[in-house]
Amino acid sequence: MPRAFQYRPKFVDIRVRPPVEGETPEPEADVYTLKPGERPCDHPECRKAATARAPKARDMLHEHYWFCQPHAAEYNRNWNFFAGLTEAEIRRRQTEELMTGGRPTWEMRAGRMSRESAAFAARFGTGQGYKDPFGMFGGGGHSARKPEPERRKLGKIERNALADLDLDDDADGPAIRARYTELVRRLHPDANGGDRSGENRLQRVIRAYQSLRKAGMV
Repeated sequence: MPRAFQYRPKFVDIRVRPPVEGETPEPEADVYTLKPGERPCDHPECRKAATARAPKARDMLHEHYWFCQPHAAEYNRNWNFFAGLTEAEIRRRQTEELMTGGRPTWEMRAGRMSRESAAFAARFGTGQGYKDPFGMFGGGGHSARKPEPERRKLGKIERNALADLDLDDDADGPAIRARYTELVRRLHPDANGGDRSGENRLQRVIRAYQSLRKAGMV
C-alpha cells in the first residue's frame, strides 16, 4: 500500500483490545454504587439511591420510608390513608380536615385554676391594677358573680359518641340510656317493616352507647 494511504489515527485509538489468554479481566464498575451522602432504597433487594420519602402509616406520618422514584410511585399507588376505618370515622376525619386541616385545636383561654388566672385575680384582690367593683374580671367585688361550675372533661371518643346520640356534652346517665333506647326502637328494621335504610345509623348508635358505657358515663 502506498505510504500516502497508510492509516494514521488522528485521535486516541478507542478500539477494544482483545483479552490476553491467562489475564484476569478487570471487574466492571457497579453503576448502582451509592455516592457519598446517598441512602439506599428501602424496597427489598433494590440497590438504587433513594430520592423520595413516604409515610410509614396513618398514625406515623412523621416516620418515613425512603424509596427510589419507581418504588415510591408503586408505594403511592397502593397507599390508602383511610384503610381500616369505618364510614363514620372517615366522614369525621374528612370534616376535621375541612375545618382545621386535620390539626389539633385548643381553647384560647387560661383555665380558672391556672397560674395566670390566680395571679390576675390576686392583683385585683389586693388593690393592684384596675378597680373591679362588679367582679367582671374575677376580682371579688361587692356584686361579684359566682363562678360557673366547670364542665366535665370529655375525650374525643366520648364527645363523638354523644354527638352520634344527638346529646349535649353535659348529658347524664339516665338521659343517655333514654336516648339510646329511643333511637334503637326508631331505627331497628323490625320497627320499620323490615326497612334497613337506618341500619348504618343504628350501628353507630350502638357503638356510641358501648363507648359511653366503657367510659363509665352510663
